[in-house]
Amino acid sequence: MKRRIRGLYAITPDEGDTAALVTKVRQALRGGASAVQYRNKVAGPLLKQEQAQALLLSCRAAGVPLIINDDLELALKVGADGLHLGGADGNLVSARERLGSHKLLGASCYDRLELALSAQAAGVDYVAFGSAFPSPTKSAAVRAPLKLFREAAARLDLPVVAIGGITPANAVAVVDAGAAAVAVISALFDAPDIEAAARRFCSLFQQKKP
Repeated sequence: MKRRIRGLYAITPDEGDTAALVTKVRQALRGGASAVQYRNKVAGPLLKQEQAQALLLSCRAAGVPLIINDDLELALKVGADGLHLGGADGNLVSARERLGSHKLLGASCYDRLELALSAQAAGVDYVAFGSAFPSPTKSAAVRAPLKLFREAAARLDLPVVAIGGITPANAVAVVDAGAAAVAVISALFDAPDIEAAARRFCSLFQQKKP
């Protein structure tokens, strides 16, 4: 049975050292991350495969799904638990067919509810809106207002994920607006204590009903 996306959704930084990346992700997992997305925009194919395989072992040991960003072939090759696609990164219907119904499929919907409705019809398991706040990773990203999260939570039968510029301080706003999960890179993996940062994010969901 697929796990429903909820809580802290950790997205990996661009890290060329596989051992260092695994150490960081293990710290996030110890802190309670409930999903991990492998995202590396600068690595070559061989390094991506090496890192994805290494992370999959850590995620499996923790009972947490590993989702691959924007690379269906890599997800299939390493046997990852799911795939996340951006708007220009592939057809959702085709991806669902190739992944099968037992794998997670997520879609970036930016600031557009109509994309989320279309993604739901294509069979995704969650949708992500953002940037929720100014993002150090994507400074030019469109902004998704809080009212979008409220409307999406009311109209969709899927978990809504908030991404972009999220910190433990501002995450409260998107969680209260209906986000089932927060996807975090910088505020998690740049923290001096990754495990402690993960616990801070996870604490935001402890009083919320699944």
